[in-house]
Amino acid sequence: MGSVERAGDATSEVESGEEEEVIGGGELAQHLTMSGITRNEMLAAITNRIHAEAMASLPPNVRRRIRALRSIQKEFVDIEAKFYSEVHALECKYEKLYKPLFEKRAQIVNGAYEPTDEECVNPWRDENEEEELARAVQGAAITDGDDKVKEEPKAIEAPAMDPNVKGIPDFWYTIFKNVSMLCEMMQEHDEPILKCLQDIKVQMHDDPIGFTLEFHFAPNDYFTNTVLTKEYSMKCKPDEENPLEFEGPEIYSCKGCEIIWKKGKNITVKTIKKKQKHKSRGSVRTVTKSVQADSFFNFFSPPLMPEDPNSTLASDIQALLTADFEIGHYIRERVVSRAVLLYTGEGLDDEDDDDYEEEEDSYSDEDSGTEEVSDAED
Repeated sequence: MGSVERAGDATSEVESGEEEEVIGGGELAQHLTMSGITRNEMLAAITNRIHAEAMASLPPNVRRRIRALRSIQKEFVDIEAKFYSEVHALECKYEKLYKPLFEKRAQIVNGAYEPTDEECVNPWRDENEEEELARAVQGAAITDGDDKVKEEPKAIEAPAMDPNVKGIPDFWYTIFKNVSMLCEMMQEHDEPILKCLQDIKVQMHDDPIGFTLEFHFAPNDYFTNTVLTKEYSMKCKPDEENPLEFEGPEIYSCKGCEIIWKKGKNITVKTIKKKQKHKSRGSVRTVTKSVQADSFFNFFSPPLMPEDPNSTLASDIQALLTADFEIGHYIRERVVSRAVLLYTGEGLDDEDDDDYEEEEDSYSDEDSGTEEVSDAED
């Protein structure tokens, strides 16, 4: 087994079984730091050194057999990559079969099509039981309301749904509220817009492989776009330098879209006021600045990776993109394909239960703080 050490631009390879100089973890870290190696490269070098030392402790004939096992593993990875490529081709094929079903779903949700009695039959369910349960829930709500009138002022309730309403109102908005991953992204100021969400579609790509999420909106007071998109690019080939690390298709980049906000309606930006105190004179002034506001619609403006992929900033952005990739994959795999079950709650995962709270800092127009400024900043 060969091990590679980086020192500036110079590289050296040492064959396993040969005499080699062993640099301790601390010495190696110091050596790499002095050579201008980044933190990620340093960690990789230390990890490789640990693995190399473990291999070096084995007898030569055992190391030789392990190299043979690696070759076998590489052949397995090549076959596995072909398998996943064919799976993606199948997904693209069957996506065309799903499309008319999702189009009819959108028509029903948005009131463009009224299903026939035959289409409303679910032979695997007891519809009478469902109707009786609905009546029982309505009766219980009326009884509870009467009790509350006697005990305390009646709470403000959401208006009852018009029995003659078209389609299924707030279908996708309800899904966002039910699914914890999406609900955590949604802010109160997002809700009026998400109530205008009419459909979410997936467009599969074959070359290069990937997919695009399409969010279709009814005309609204916030932006002029009718469709917002998020495109994900994937790779399904082992890395040439580290082929044995292949674990299947991987999203490696994503691209959002420009939201054309109407004047004064951009909810992804907020204005904050800060008080600044002069260091020498003690005078205080108020400054106003625009900063990014928490919003689901930041989903369409993913961060860009810096030029240096090994920088600390790149590590932070990569963590954000990893979370973004998980969300995109979840929407594609679960939300679009099982929308009705997420609407009714039948298809929710355990983590979608509201059994925990999360605290986080937030800002508003009224937020203020005091900071000192020097003459140069005055």
